[in-house]
Amino acid sequence: MQIAQIQFSSWDKVYNFSFSDDLNVEINDSVVVKTELGMEIGVVVCILSEKEIKEAKEDFDISKIKPILRIATVNDLEKLPKQDEKDKALVFCKKVKDKFNLSMKFIGVHFSFDGSRITFAFIADGRVDFRELVKELTRHFGRTIRLQQIGIRDEAKIMGDYGHCGKELCCRGHLKNLCSITSEMAEIQQCAHRGSERISGICGRLMCCLAYEQCGYEQLAQKLPPMGIKVNVDGKRGVIVGHHILKQSVDVQFDKDKKGEGGAVVEIDLNRHKK
Repeated sequence: MQIAQIQFSSWDKVYNFSFSDDLNVEINDSVVVKTELGMEIGVVVCILSEKEIKEAKEDFDISKIKPILRIATVNDLEKLPKQDEKDKALVFCKKVKDKFNLSMKFIGVHFSFDGSRITFAFIADGRVDFRELVKELTRHFGRTIRLQQIGIRDEAKIMGDYGHCGKELCCRGHLKNLCSITSEMAEIQQCAHRGSERISGICGRLMCCLAYEQCGYEQLAQKLPPMGIKVNVDGKRGVIVGHHILKQSVDVQFDKDKKGEGGAVVEIDLNRHKK
């Protein structure tokens, strides 16, 4: 048994489905699956390796993963709504939203393969009471309506752009799931002082790439003596007042002598002072 990660829309998360070797599933294939909400067609965005499957066993019960029913046929794909139909649905939804004066920004729409429901994706600050909106959309489309709130980072993932590095946004390219990025990551990587604009993406949130080297920084930081500890360097006493994690060095402020002289701050390479 193999496991494929499938995405039903560009703004949705990925879901795990199993398949047998004889199905010959490949990345970017459109496949038919049965979800808790009904029949769906999704795109294979990743096929887990044996190592990833073993690691996944710790997070969820693989035996409960639903199977891929088949690779989508031409007839299956022809049943899906065209982009023009999606655009019209989104325009109507926005008009109704404006009618009820709701603070929401709609960015995508998804029609289920079985035609039973329509899901609209939106961004909003906080919770929104959209019950009346759902009622009117249900009357108009004659189907089950779902409104799915997504984060502001998901909008950047959908629209796409280029980051400070000049490359395509990670969320638009290789990232399948957006992990939490915290200010503590910027602090331990010693880039928080650069200002929020330089360490934030086009979405206005901290850049996803801060997570890439976090583990390495944490491991290196553990090798440094704590701030404020008193040390003796070449017979001179001082206190550690700064860290340089990647360089594996520390700033030491030396004590003043009896004449009141000294007190300089000197960067000390820990590798050179190891016994």
